[in-house]
Amino acid sequence: MKLTSKFLFRLSVGILLSIQSAMALTVQINGDLPEDVLDSLNGASLLVEQANNEDAASQDPYASATADYARLLAVLYEAGYFGAEISIKLDGREAANVSAINAPKTANSAVINIQPGPVFRYGTAQVKPIAPGTELPKGFATGETAGLSTLRGASERAISGWRDLGYAKARIVDQKVTADHRNAILNAALQVNAGQQLKFGNLTVKGNRRVRTERILEIAGLPQGEVFSPEALDKSAKRLRRTGAFGSVAFSEAENVGLNQTLDITLDVSEQRRRRVGFGGDIATSDGLSLSAFWMHRNLLGGAERLRIEGEISGIGGDTGGDDYRLSARFERPATFGPDRDLYALAELEELNEVNYFTRQATVGVGVNWIASDRREYEYGVGLMAAETRDAFGEDEYLLFIIPAETRRDYRNNQLDATKGYYLRANAAPFAAIRGSDDGVRAFGDYRIYRSFGTERPVTLAFRAQLGSVFGPSLADAPSDFVFYSGGGGTVRGQPYESLGVDVGGGLIAGGRSFLGLSAEARFKVTETIGIVGFYDYGFIGSDPLPSEGSGDSQSGAGIGVRYQTPIGPIRFDVAVPVDGPNESNNFEIYIGIGQAF
Repeated sequence: MKLTSKFLFRLSVGILLSIQSAMALTVQINGDLPEDVLDSLNGASLLVEQANNEDAASQDPYASATADYARLLAVLYEAGYFGAEISIKLDGREAANVSAINAPKTANSAVINIQPGPVFRYGTAQVKPIAPGTELPKGFATGETAGLSTLRGASERAISGWRDLGYAKARIVDQKVTADHRNAILNAALQVNAGQQLKFGNLTVKGNRRVRTERILEIAGLPQGEVFSPEALDKSAKRLRRTGAFGSVAFSEAENVGLNQTLDITLDVSEQRRRRVGFGGDIATSDGLSLSAFWMHRNLLGGAERLRIEGEISGIGGDTGGDDYRLSARFERPATFGPDRDLYALAELEELNEVNYFTRQATVGVGVNWIASDRREYEYGVGLMAAETRDAFGEDEYLLFIIPAETRRDYRNNQLDATKGYYLRANAAPFAAIRGSDDGVRAFGDYRIYRSFGTERPVTLAFRAQLGSVFGPSLADAPSDFVFYSGGGGTVRGQPYESLGVDVGGGLIAGGRSFLGLSAEARFKVTETIGIVGFYDYGFIGSDPLPSEGSGDSQSGAGIGVRYQTPIGPIRFDVAVPVDGPNESNNFEIYIGIGQAF
């Protein structure tokens, strides 16, 4: 006996999949079908899965075969084959003919024969009414291949189009799907009932134990009384996840509409562990070893407040002048000035023992972090910075009042290994000198862009431009940790760390008031896990606030690198040599880290 649907398939050519299991079960699928459909059939078959399973002795091949009739038919429907004749024989017996009571517990071979028949195409492809601006799938149109995926897609888009306009209870109320077997035509007509436009009603919170309900409502920021919007629900969920206090966030809509066309919402949350620790490291030939660690509390005061304490030691064993130390604490309170504006307060102690200068400083500040979207953030605040410094101009002490502001736009497809998109970070920090310096502004920008070509062995071109300026104080009076140097892993690879500055005579180098950095990389994918990179870096340091010819010196470096892909990002190994510049030498530098260089 053969299990047959209403439609016919034409048998012409077959493929063979033979896999030995503990029971020596082999599976053969025959059918004149495209390769992608055959792949899908293999993926859907429980018999194929059983043949791949080393523990096949514990499985019933007849039960798998019985289930495969429906599973394989569903794959064929997805591909537009709405007429199917499927035969599954185990050791020569049609599986559908075998009684479940007397079915043997083992089988040595399974042969699946499929006659695909013609591919059905849409005759009528209609959904009405649809909301203004709704775009149905391109494949849901007269003459296109008929498939369940496009039919479902048309239904889902029709409903989501109305939901986007506030009609939360929109649904399909009638669907007429008929097949013309003689002409291989599928006619589909769907009827939508949009219902009423609804508004957000009450939000009920469940599952929270330590985070207060009123704070969850503030963070979610669901606009009660406004027109229902799935996008508003998505934004609320992202705000809650962004705090780090919750492991899962799920909204559910009430079954019934409330008074005045309102729709109540239930929010179910599960909380994360409150405390988290982490550590990291980086090493380079000249920069030395850097070690960092942090401790974080994700619900400090019961309102999803976050406190992060972080320490770092860098320059260990390097040629950067000595070991550097940093200890910082940052407190963040979400949804303080609105659902997308978080309050932060920070304190930081830092000591830098660099080749050309020394500084010991303390910074405190408060501000606001505005998350405008998934891709755009803005940060602004006020702070005080006190420092003791020593550089080419001697020793100094200063106290500054700072008003920092920063914007970040991240349109990369992957932060650690981008292949397309761009990233922009730009900041400006006006400062007023209470003592030890002059008033001024420090500005810095970092722009990166990525383009990829090819599919089998893709090549990614990555470019980076950095620009920094200090306006106001003279070179001698500018805060020594506000000025710029070039050389090392973050600027020009192959050149010694911070080797380029402004020559002030007597063999002394001071930081410049302007910096221009340019980098280019060509990243070649060799295998799924191995990549090769070629790169070139350029840096310019000038004594004027803006880079200009004759106001400073430049340097460059080039090299090659290897990338090894891991679940947490590519491991980076770069070897670079200097190309030109005042400190040109025959030495080479090695850089190791996690993630691409930029």
